[in-house]
This record gives sequence, C-alpha cells and structure tokens, in this order.
Amino acid sequence: MLAETIFSAASAAGLGIAAVTAYRKRFLAATRIAAYSLVPVGLVMTGVVEWVSGIAFKPSVWLGFGVLGLAWLLFMTTRAVERRRGTSRGERKAARAAQGEAIAPAASAPPSTSGIPAGRPRAKPKKEQAAASGDDFSDIEAILKKHGL
Repeated sequence: MLAETIFSAASAAGLGIAAVTAYRKRFLAATRIAAYSLVPVGLVMTGVVEWVSGIAFKPSVWLGFGVLGLAWLLFMTTRAVERRRGTSRGERKAARAAQGEAIAPAASAPPSTSGIPAGRPRAKPKKEQAAASGDDFSDIEAILKKHGL
C-alpha cells in the first residue's frame, strides 16, 4: 500500500512539472514528461508494483536468488579449474582440426588443371595477380611521393 502511494505521488508531481513546462510553451517536452509521469500509475494499476513488493519481501525468493548465485559460483569454479588444467577451448579446437585432417587430408586440395575445358579461360596464377596489384600500389606510391605525402 505504501509503494502504491509513493508511485501515485511521483506521477502527480511529474504531471505538475509537465503542466508548468506546457505553460512555458515547450509542448514537446511537456508531452514527454507527461508520458514518463504516467508510467508509475500504470504500473500500480496493472498490479506490477504489488507483485514486485510481494517478491522483494519473501524470504523464499531471496533463498532462490542465493541458490542461483551458488550455481553460478560452482559453474565459474569449474571453468577456472578447467583452464588451470590446460584443457582450453583452443587446445580442443586444435585437436579437432588435427583429427579432421587425418580423416580426409585431400578433401580440401585444389582441383587439377587438366580437367579445365579448352574454351574456358584459365585464371591467372597468384604470383601474376600479386604482381598486378603491386603495380597498382606503385602507381599510388608515385602519386603520393609527387605530392609530398
């Protein structure tokens, strides 16, 4: 009952501030203040305030929070012990990758060039592509040097 009274008083005060703001011809701000002021009354009318105050003052609820905290503490302790032992995620990923390579080592090998049809143009080798992109950068470097940058 006390919480409902406090929330209602806060809403009344907010509506008063909104009225003063509207009197000063700041209607957009007044509307925003009025909207914020109506939220506590809405919470009281829907019963949320009563529900929250009922939860906050029950010992069983606080025991539940304590159990959740204990579970979190145990979880974090096991994670810390796991890290100290050295079985980290990175090591497990590396072991899985090594195992995957042993299963199918040629699965990711590039296809042979002998199967390319005659009418289809062949792609440039990577060295030629790197040289072509290097030429582009040398032009840029020359322009920058010319301008003293």
